[in-house]
Amino acid sequence: MPAKIEIYGTTSCSKCVSVREFFDKKNIESIDYMIDLMPLEKDEMIQRCGLKYYPQIFINDKHIGGEEELLMLEHEGKLQALLNS
Repeated sequence: MPAKIEIYGTTSCSKCVSVREFFDKKNIESIDYMIDLMPLEKDEMIQRCGLKYYPQIFINDKHIGGEEELLMLEHEGKLQALLNS
């Protein structure tokens, strides 16, 4: 079963675009919540992770953080384990 990837971001945020491209290059589908187009999703994001900035990424309902945390997980070789969990 493929991992459930959820990304909260905006259409114009460069880090949000970078995160979406990261998963696209790996052929991993994600659910994108565009806060600028769907403002109610911002409240859900804040409720889920307690943070107001974006991007915020969830893998299989586990909050992993933003772009920097995603890249660190990849660099440390820990991302694949999360995707397989």
